[in-house]
Amino acid sequence: MKVVLAQPRGFCAGVNRAITIVERALALYGSPIYVRHEIVHNKTVVEELRQKGAIFVDHLSDVPDGSTVILSAHGVPKSVKMIAANRNLRVFDAVCPLVMKVHREVLSMHAQGLTVIVIGHEGHAEVEGTMGQVDDNIYRVSTPEEVQALVVPDENKVGYVTQTTLSTDETQKVIALLKSRFPAIKSLSPADICYATQTRQEAVRELAKQVDIVLVIGSQTSSNSKRLRDKAELEGVKAYLIDSADDIDPTWLDGCERVGLTAGASAPEHLVQGVVEYLKARGADSIESMPGREDRIAFPLPSGLH
Repeated sequence: MKVVLAQPRGFCAGVNRAITIVERALALYGSPIYVRHEIVHNKTVVEELRQKGAIFVDHLSDVPDGSTVILSAHGVPKSVKMIAANRNLRVFDAVCPLVMKVHREVLSMHAQGLTVIVIGHEGHAEVEGTMGQVDDNIYRVSTPEEVQALVVPDENKVGYVTQTTLSTDETQKVIALLKSRFPAIKSLSPADICYATQTRQEAVRELAKQVDIVLVIGSQTSSNSKRLRDKAELEGVKAYLIDSADDIDPTWLDGCERVGLTAGASAPEHLVQGVVEYLKARGADSIESMPGREDRIAFPLPSGLH
């Protein structure tokens, strides 16, 4: 059995920044540090930070006065920031700068009197944060049916943004439908899908052409990890989303000569190596990495954590 590793894979700059923010806050201010929602969508990362002293809460009302609180990488509605500002809390915003760019686009469009359409999955933390940047005249879609059902105040004054972790193919179809329905629709950016989502999807597409099966390491709550599985399946190979080696069904590997392995943008590399060791124990005698460049992008930390 041969194992082929996608390149790039795993942590992106936004996830690295968010995790570092929690770790630096713990080092500087001590535990407990409160984190609103999962800092990133990976249960292993969340559990590791919990063991270091982070407490994850759903609402700021669960955070005692005088505490240090961190807002998740997915971004939060402006109402959450207002609540935090009106309380005696030390706040660090771990929102990914690429998500913050989308927030700025929403605010700019809204200020121009445009109806804002957010292309994204219902209930996803990033989408809720993006839609929460303005109080009205903003709608969410992710399917052709939802696009067709849209009713807006003025069809000539519409703009759109996208969730950063979607499939590029998926957004292209929805954008084409939106442009068909609203020919005057505007976008402030040629692409909101983040660089890490794009490069990982491109890598897994190439990986899937070379292997018999693809294992994607990532949690079920991780949108970008699910899209990696979907991309692999579109190439005609079986693909499975797993949290770790513990989730592998040995029968998946029956008859497989080449196993592809990648990881979502919120999955740590040690989980990848855990799967590699699992496969070695079951006969893998060759581990190779696809050609490709590792991420070199890094985002600065907020003031107060240097």
